[in-house]
Amino acid sequence: MMMWDRSIARRRWMAGLLLWGGLWGLAGAQPAAVASSRSDTPLGYAVIIGGALKADNEDVWARMVELSGGKNSRWVVFGTASSNPDQTARRAADMLTKRGAVAESLPVAPQLKWVDLDKAVRDPALLETVSSATGVFFTGGAQERIVDTFAPGGRSTPMLEAIWGVYRRGGVVAGTSAGAAIMSTVMFRDALSVLAVMKGQLRDGKEMDRGLGFVGPNLFVDQHFLKRGRFGRMIPLMLAKGYKLGLGIDENSAAVMQGDMIEIIGAKGALLVDLNDVQTNPAVGALNATGIRLSYLDRGDRYDMGLRKVLPSARKLRGNKLDPSAANYKPDFSNDPYYTDMLGDTTISNAMGVLMDSTQKEARGMAFDPKAQPSDANADLGFSFRLYKGKDSIGWYSDELGADEYTVSNVYLDIMPVRMSRPLFTPWASR
Repeated sequence: MMMWDRSIARRRWMAGLLLWGGLWGLAGAQPAAVASSRSDTPLGYAVIIGGALKADNEDVWARMVELSGGKNSRWVVFGTASSNPDQTARRAADMLTKRGAVAESLPVAPQLKWVDLDKAVRDPALLETVSSATGVFFTGGAQERIVDTFAPGGRSTPMLEAIWGVYRRGGVVAGTSAGAAIMSTVMFRDALSVLAVMKGQLRDGKEMDRGLGFVGPNLFVDQHFLKRGRFGRMIPLMLAKGYKLGLGIDENSAAVMQGDMIEIIGAKGALLVDLNDVQTNPAVGALNATGIRLSYLDRGDRYDMGLRKVLPSARKLRGNKLDPSAANYKPDFSNDPYYTDMLGDTTISNAMGVLMDSTQKEARGMAFDPKAQPSDANADLGFSFRLYKGKDSIGWYSDELGADEYTVSNVYLDIMPVRMSRPLFTPWASR
């Protein structure tokens, strides 16, 4: 959900005007999937939560219980990713129980030193508990703990197969933060620095690794997305692994996926990254891409992956349609903003909404490390961003809930590497 006061926004914007070549060799490579016998299309729901899920978020907690069968639906919770798995799993189980589910946490976590993980993922009693559930929940923490526990060395365990069984039969597989990261066939394993990934630090088994693949092979997902500017790291991974579609879910929000349909629920929204028509030039020697197609899905919006179409919520349809090709298009903004940190907190989604509601045809910005040291790899490498409207760009605006909210379909983005000056500035001296 993009919210800001327009008058404040106007004043602010008016006032403030590895080795990458190796990665290009990976472009188009098929994502490495966890070995499993899964072949049937799941009948259930994947609920991908962007992290920082609040206890009072009824949209997400209650929807999960509803999708799993409603009152008395049975859930199992895995705190596998957490450094404090008992407490974290109990807390999530309590949230589900308060919404009418019967939830229990299972002791399958590497931080529980008394647990033999190899036996736990094969324990008949635990397997029966999972198989009888209609919902499975993975908490946050470190996603590599989940993958290394349920699919060590890329080999599926009986516990993972039991979870897939729940999903195939029509149940819910949900995860927040780390529990969301494992949903695609490839995941970020340990890549906290977005700029480092953009500069080329993207290695199998280090920054990226195999995931568990609940959303299938054609969609890449990431979490804490808009809050942490993670579209900057999503695009290099998608290029390296051959993904054409990526979905980044923001904090305290979720994407509910069944088949080709995605619905956004919760407090905020998600960014859809489409690389179907992207062009790159390996000769440049650093990350570059033109024609990246971005869409912002606000809470209540849906996306049909089969049709590649944004379906705005009823609330947005009752609001204002922002179609630059229409005769009645009357945008609210006319200033020409420049974003000095395009990877900042919600900067990209805010910029998309304002651009669709602006007389301007494009907006520009950049990203760089102001504290880079001469000894750092690619210390002078920064990135320039050009966000622009295309013939199919369209948006919707609503203030029905008391704040400015946008849905945006098909805004375009170009990313080019630039060389930064060192130092960035020098003291002003009187002449």
